[in-house]
Amino acid sequence: MEINAGYTSFVAVGDSFTEGMSDHLPDGSYRGWADLLAARLAARTPGFRYANLAVRGKLIGQIVDEQVRPAAALGADLVTLVGGLNDVLRPKCDLDRVCGRLEQAVEHLAPRCRQLVLMRSPGRRGPVLERFRPRMDALYAHIDALARRHGAVVVDLFASRALADPRMWAADRLHLNAEGHRRVAEAVWQALGHPPESDWDAPLPAFIRPGWAARRTADARFAREHLLPWIGRRLSGRSSGDGRTGAQFSAELGEAFWVSPADHTNPGPVTDWRRVGHTMSSG
Repeated sequence: MEINAGYTSFVAVGDSFTEGMSDHLPDGSYRGWADLLAARLAARTPGFRYANLAVRGKLIGQIVDEQVRPAAALGADLVTLVGGLNDVLRPKCDLDRVCGRLEQAVEHLAPRCRQLVLMRSPGRRGPVLERFRPRMDALYAHIDALARRHGAVVVDLFASRALADPRMWAADRLHLNAEGHRRVAEAVWQALGHPPESDWDAPLPAFIRPGWAARRTADARFAREHLLPWIGRRLSGRSSGDGRTGAQFSAELGEAFWVSPADHTNPGPVTDWRRVGHTMSSG
């Protein structure tokens, strides 16, 4: 693939994976692969602009209804779209509807950017993955077909053995940890044609399985701190994303806005970037 160093703007659309959970910064905010990628692009492109519209817990229909038009209105060079996995992992899922809404998003975004990036999201090894694998395979086959039709790049994270390793995942077993997000950023960087800076799919050292007592303690903590609250939200019809907007979306104005680093030679965390304007969401 030819190296493309000409991206001057980047919009990220999606759910918690793109929002950055659970790559924590010292101030408690999230960073994640999209912010890491934006910082790397900004370091080589003066005047670079970025907007992350992703919100945790969002289903593909919500992503389409709430994020796609504001993202398209920004007219970015580069757009990433990752969604549908939250739908697939629910007990009841209309897969045809999920694929249809994803197709709507692609059809709206692809003509309005220079490069659209789609992904086969990573999966943590274990019984949960195998239970939902047929749905995931169908979703990812549809993503491949959409990419061929619209000239999108597909980053295949699902095939990665390294990202399937439980050590790449946070304590909630749903989101990548900091090292996982770093590897995703590198994977997208390379998929865009940039020279590798590391082997993002390099295997981890041999895993030494904890003893029975340590595993039971970890399972009990996971159930108490993450699984039971998740079940409670499902039963009550709530979502972790209720009342939230993307980091660069103004609920008051109903539109997205750009941020840009003050120093493009050393961009620093995106949370320190300055707001540089907004674009009305339309079209």
